[in-house]
Amino acid sequence: MAKAQWGNSKRDRTALDRTAEALVGVLGVDAVRRDRGVGAETTYRVGGAVRVGVSLPADVDFTALAEALSATENQHILVVGKGSNLLVADAGFEGVGIWLARSFDWLKISGVGLCVGGAASLAVVARKSAAAGLSGFEWAVGVPGSVGGAVRMNAGGHGSDMAASVVAAQVADLRSGIVERWDTQRLRFGYRSSGLAPHHLVLSAELLLENGNVASAQAQIAEIVSWRRNNQPGGQNAGSVFTNPTGHSAGHLIEAAGLKGLRHGSCEVSQKHANFFVVDHNGSADDVFALMCEVFQAVKLKFAVDLIPETKLVGFAPGPWDDPGSWN
Repeated sequence: MAKAQWGNSKRDRTALDRTAEALVGVLGVDAVRRDRGVGAETTYRVGGAVRVGVSLPADVDFTALAEALSATENQHILVVGKGSNLLVADAGFEGVGIWLARSFDWLKISGVGLCVGGAASLAVVARKSAAAGLSGFEWAVGVPGSVGGAVRMNAGGHGSDMAASVVAAQVADLRSGIVERWDTQRLRFGYRSSGLAPHHLVLSAELLLENGNVASAQAQIAEIVSWRRNNQPGGQNAGSVFTNPTGHSAGHLIEAAGLKGLRHGSCEVSQKHANFFVVDHNGSADDVFALMCEVFQAVKLKFAVDLIPETKLVGFAPGPWDDPGSWN
């Protein structure tokens, strides 16, 4: 992967330099890296770097952090998480990438309630809650993301989603430095969406599950794992590429358009599940984006349906889904 360059203008470089220096003052030199690679930390395993990457410890002063970030515009802040639903252009991201340190990876169980750190793995939470005799979170065992990212996008699968279990989340505003408890009314969960903005960071979440049976919960987890292994591809992918349009399945539309096996450079529409795109080892994020554009256009042409990316795209030019009337 080519080393990413700094901003495209003197103004960009000056703002990022100033931000990087301020972040070192708040977090220490070991927590701040220039040109930190993102691609290798995503499930696609491809893509560029962020100009400044920071890891936040549990005791971070968010007021001081917000002040350090004040020279950087909101659209130039990227919360990375575990990168399970993220694709960064090969040229990189002209801004600040934020990771939660391992100190945010924790889980506390009290009765049927869970309090979970934002960096905790969904799969781990699913398995530990099942082992504790709790039911309602088994679906998450096959989702490779973090709790924070799952709250942000209301991740889901197998007939459930985060909205079914989340009671509240602790959210930091990277613009103001304020940390608040957001209830479900404020989180405004929708289909693969929430009321969280790019400058919001989920630090933890409160979940409410149900009393269940350890054996049946673990059997359900085993069934979900087996189903995913049989019906979804392995390799380098980020799960569903497009959300399901109302009344349709994105995978079925892509398959019906005859696009299984369609390839652009190093990326291919999976033969096992058409809404999964698999990238070759040492492949290109730009190839994934180009294939997404081709698939959008083919489905639009055949079915007059606009597919909307579920994958978070960073550093790319607008795609045809941003202005469906302009594609040709």
